[in-house]
Amino acid sequence: MRKLFISLALLCLTLFVSAQEAKYVFYFIGDGMGPNQVLGTEMYLAEKAGKIGYSPLFFTKFPVAGMARTYSKSNGITDSAAAGTALAAGVKTNNSAVGVDAAKKPVMSIAKTLQSKGRAIAICTSVSIDHATPACFYANVPNRKSYYKIGSQLPESGFDFFAGAGFQSPIDKNNPNKPSLYSKAETAGYTIARGWADFNEKKATAKKMILVQEKDGLKNRDFKAASSIPYEIDRDNDDLTLAQITKAAIEFTPKENGFFMMIEGGMIDWGCHNNDALAAFHEVIEMDEAIKIAYQFYQEHPDSTLIVITADHETGGLSLGRDGDYTLNLKAIDAQQKSGYEFNKMVRSRYKKSIKEPEEGKKKPAPYVWEDVKQDLTDYFGFYTATELTDDENNALMNCWYKLSGNEKKIVSTSFGEEYDFGVVATKILDKRGQIAWTTRGHTAANVPVYAIGVGAEKFNGWQDNTEIPMKILELATPKARPEIKEEKPEPVVIFEQ
Repeated sequence: MRKLFISLALLCLTLFVSAQEAKYVFYFIGDGMGPNQVLGTEMYLAEKAGKIGYSPLFFTKFPVAGMARTYSKSNGITDSAAAGTALAAGVKTNNSAVGVDAAKKPVMSIAKTLQSKGRAIAICTSVSIDHATPACFYANVPNRKSYYKIGSQLPESGFDFFAGAGFQSPIDKNNPNKPSLYSKAETAGYTIARGWADFNEKKATAKKMILVQEKDGLKNRDFKAASSIPYEIDRDNDDLTLAQITKAAIEFTPKENGFFMMIEGGMIDWGCHNNDALAAFHEVIEMDEAIKIAYQFYQEHPDSTLIVITADHETGGLSLGRDGDYTLNLKAIDAQQKSGYEFNKMVRSRYKKSIKEPEEGKKKPAPYVWEDVKQDLTDYFGFYTATELTDDENNALMNCWYKLSGNEKKIVSTSFGEEYDFGVVATKILDKRGQIAWTTRGHTAANVPVYAIGVGAEKFNGWQDNTEIPMKILELATPKARPEIKEEKPEPVVIFEQ
């Protein structure tokens, strides 16, 4: 008996199916967050815990990781406006341009595109809501410094929720008689909530909302300029956090038709511009906490949620290692208790108050002298106690004092050059102890990390240009019915012949 094997193929069936849809999209942008800002934070956390290596941040454990190139149309090193436009609209443009291409023609952000398809939109940041990165999602101006013009386009967008420090320039400096941006927003139907408690009071009745920092005060119902929420390391209990902002966005933004949220960790960049490693690391941790809030939502909607994390560029040229010495000592920077920026402000304020003439009938304030400065340096940086200073380092700090108090004749030459900012000198000293180095106080051309989890996350794996990221998000958030051909699966049939 002979066996014959004849394969009978199944018919190919062409079906129209819908791809899985990212109904809810979280788009996190860590401004200035290059690979070493992420790794440095993880290694700092490890050393704090007494071990060598790294303690992973929550978002670095996401299943998909890639890298993105960041150059702009006009230069290999981008600014936040050109990078923000690339991440918001998928278009390369010149540095300083917000939401316009190289020919200064407006481009459509994915936020506006998704809004036109019925999605609710939330734009959030830890800096001012008219700053370059958030502005690229709702505004179209040739120059990022046109703050009042940018802010005027915010209520015109009709987006559901904004959150951040407030407006950088709420009043038109060229025409102070124009209504403030807060008044314009209220006229357009936005409720202004100042701080977490105020948000909770107003969220049930507001139709659209702008959540801003509680502080800064009011003047004839016009809020003062607001650049940023305080650094996490400087934050008071009543200051907003990026995690609170993310939670508020989720609570407030309508969910029936899905939503798109851009959430920027803007202060990472500012810490790196100041070459303040600890302040920057704390801001990365702050964004990680916000991502955890988004992840909780993802767990409730795993089949319809996408979380993407990236950066617009790297800031500072951060190096984990210096001077050819194969050691790290990141725990050394943990002696710092205040950002360098706030420390310098504090010292200058204390000195000015001490020399100010008192009002009539009031006691003259106590003098603020070098010994007081030394005590502040001890309290906030551990100098002179936990960290002994070299003569060069001590002289550099004294130079800051001589410059502030008007005794410039006493300034001596040090390796710090003509640097007279207490915060900058103090953080440089600690960075040296920690074996941290910086190449610049500006941006670099470094590639930036990309992380993702959820619907279609695998698309963000590997190398990509920054312009590809929003296009991938848009594709996943608005899938079209597509023809899909089933694979042929031959089934063997055995026939017996005599």
